[in-house]
Amino acid sequence: MKLTSKGRYAVMALVDIAKFDNINPVSLRDISLRQGISVDFLEQIFSKLKKNEIVKSIRGTQGGYILSKKPSEIKLNNIFDAIDEKVKTVQCKKESKKSCNGKSSKCVTHDLWNELETHINSFFEHKSLEDLVSKKESRI
Repeated sequence: MKLTSKGRYAVMALVDIAKFDNINPVSLRDISLRQGISVDFLEQIFSKLKKNEIVKSIRGTQGGYILSKKPSEIKLNNIFDAIDEKVKTVQCKKESKKSCNGKSSKCVTHDLWNELETHINSFFEHKSLEDLVSKKESRI
């Protein structure tokens, strides 16, 4: 299973914004400096997040981004869906008759990896940005 940098960085950037409770817009430059993510990469990510209504952009000298919903209402799977990030533990499609290795039958561990994928996706469906913000604050 692989979660790309795009997925990890999207979550990091949104947690960064969530810490501000939508009081003031947060600029990509500020996120970039705090999280060590290039502004160019953030622009690509935020374009998709805005299109999928995870964030709103605010124009002007004090502009930036705010969350379009409360942090508790934004689940990690919403973020991954918005940026076209898929968590897969097997390469083959579930409905396919062929296996990942191209043979006509599934490999002997296929069901194990498929079950793991279900658990991972369920985890992301239940974790919100609020969970990550409150967990970070409890460590301080």
